[in-house]
Amino acid sequence: MKNEELQNEEAKEEETVKAEEASEEKESTGGEKPEETEAVEEPEMLKKKKKKDKMEEKIEELEDRVKRQMAEFDNFRKRTEKEKSHMYEVGARDVIEKILPVVDNFERGLASVPEDQKENPVIVGMDKIYSQLMTTLTDLGVEPIEAVGGEFDPNYHNAVMHVEDEELGENVVAEEFQKGYMYKDTVIRHSMVKVAN
Repeated sequence: MKNEELQNEEAKEEETVKAEEASEEKESTGGEKPEETEAVEEPEMLKKKKKKDKMEEKIEELEDRVKRQMAEFDNFRKRTEKEKSHMYEVGARDVIEKILPVVDNFERGLASVPEDQKENPVIVGMDKIYSQLMTTLTDLGVEPIEAVGGEFDPNYHNAVMHVEDEELGENVVAEEFQKGYMYKDTVIRHSMVKVAN
């Protein structure tokens, strides 16, 4: 009888110990088995990671789009500035071409004045206007092409006559009939010249 009582008490103690261990495991794992917790945590972490990856991809895509748009805008700005400067130069050349005949007429008029009439107030006024006009053209970047005495260059000169002259070398400009002009390294009008052979 005592033996049975001892066995019953030992069995009760074992059950108590097992119950305490089970309750400790529940407290430490939040009431779930450790294997189940790990299985639940893993998918959540994967979901978060996937969300993070998608966000990073979207950020990279947006950054790339912004960079492309900035580059396109920069190219547009440069192209617009280039077009503006080109249009300005074309407009300036057009205006200068129209002014050059006026300059030619001033030069012809002043060249035809006899020496004794050069002090005439009208001639003096004409000379001052001509000087002012030439100064303005020079300030704009218009320069006359040097021709007489230099070597003939088809890029700058337009030969309308040839002359046999042994004093001058071959292919040398002997006379200038109409002055040529350049605007910022561009020929606006070629010099009309006579070339020695």
